[in-house]
Amino acid sequence: MNLNEHIVMERIKDDLLDSYDEELELEFDDHFGDGLAAGDRDARALEERRLARRVYFKELFRLQTELVKLQDWVADSGHKVVVIFEGRDAAGKGGVIKRITQRLNPRICRIAALPAPNERERTQWYFQRYVSHLPAAGEIVLFDRSWYNRAGVERVMGFCSDDEYHEFFQTVPDFERMLTRSGIQVIKYWFSISDDEQYSRFLSRVHDPLKQWKLSPMDLESRRRWEQYTKAKEIMLARTHIDEAPWWVVEAVNKKKARLNCISHLLSQIPYQDVSRPLIELPARENNADYIRQPVPKDMFIPELF
Repeated sequence: MNLNEHIVMERIKDDLLDSYDEELELEFDDHFGDGLAAGDRDARALEERRLARRVYFKELFRLQTELVKLQDWVADSGHKVVVIFEGRDAAGKGGVIKRITQRLNPRICRIAALPAPNERERTQWYFQRYVSHLPAAGEIVLFDRSWYNRAGVERVMGFCSDDEYHEFFQTVPDFERMLTRSGIQVIKYWFSISDDEQYSRFLSRVHDPLKQWKLSPMDLESRRRWEQYTKAKEIMLARTHIDEAPWWVVEAVNKKKARLNCISHLLSQIPYQDVSRPLIELPARENNADYIRQPVPKDMFIPELF
């Protein structure tokens, strides 16, 4: 290997390490206090935790490699996928979605996280604003909450009438069957956490200034109405668990296990295969003798503080 090849390989290695650092940054957000509490643990427990983290990262990168293969197959085959993520506040839906999309092309795999409906949208057919976000051929759409808002937060918080609530249950099975008949695969996940775990995660958000933005007045009210949300969830799962689009429950008390289990299950639901790609060769850069690169004025550069 000559000097130039060695420099290129080192740059490739640095780029790979940088991409892995993205995941480490996400993990740092989830486990800010791990190192601080280490002094209170014995050496064996700490080593077991480090081993578990190594296993987690190894498996996560393996699954993300498979997700890239899945993405290539979806784009090549024209398959259409909708994945719905539902669950209580702080159940970990966003963390899983981040790990799924982290290494994928946002033009193929995109997130639909709709805000509360505006005045105009409230007068529309309930499903209308969701329809515009459905995938075309060769696309995957991840719904970070979905039309099931009506069966959950809208029901519990009184944002819909009884008639609208009952009409939803009459309509949604047919709506999802219509989607599947049109060639859209619908996969639905419910993230399940315990009362104690939600309380712990809410406390973490209260005391962490980097996470306080995640706590809305609606989240706090959902904490008070835990039992009402439980009843609403039980009715929702019972009435919308259909053969064409069944519900899958993710045990999410352990965030890392929930991510790996959910991604692994998602991969198992789609019949993807390796897509052969032609060998890529980088073309040589053209060099024109009459081209002179113009200098950029120094006052246009941002300060180099680091």
